[in-house]
Amino acid sequence: MKTRIHTDKAPAAIGPYSQAVLAGDFLYVSGQLPLDPVSGAMAGDTAAEQAEQSIRNLSAILEAAGMTLDDVVKTTVLLADIADFAAVNEVYAKHFTGAVLPARAAFAVRDLPKGAKVEIELVAYKG
Repeated sequence: MKTRIHTDKAPAAIGPYSQAVLAGDFLYVSGQLPLDPVSGAMAGDTAAEQAEQSIRNLSAILEAAGMTLDDVVKTTVLLADIADFAAVNEVYAKHFTGAVLPARAAFAVRDLPKGAKVEIELVAYKG
């Protein structure tokens, strides 16, 4: 059984997909751009500022599913410029602090939607 998860505290999907899908004990959260959920505007000019907003959006979706960042088991970080890796990693490290940190992959990609510098997706587990 799978359930669509949606919250107005994160940006609405900009295409034919769900913010997140709960499948059993796993939550699959779509990539979150650094968009302000109220204004729809890009949050910040730097990759660090944008990473903060992407993580806020992810946290809001997790909350809607009754989870937190501590429940995250895997993340994927997409960067428009690999030179931003250190700055984004610093932001990431402030939010993911549990005893068991999520597995992670980080990739530089050619472009991200809406000209974003960062997009982050995740998988969480609530067993």
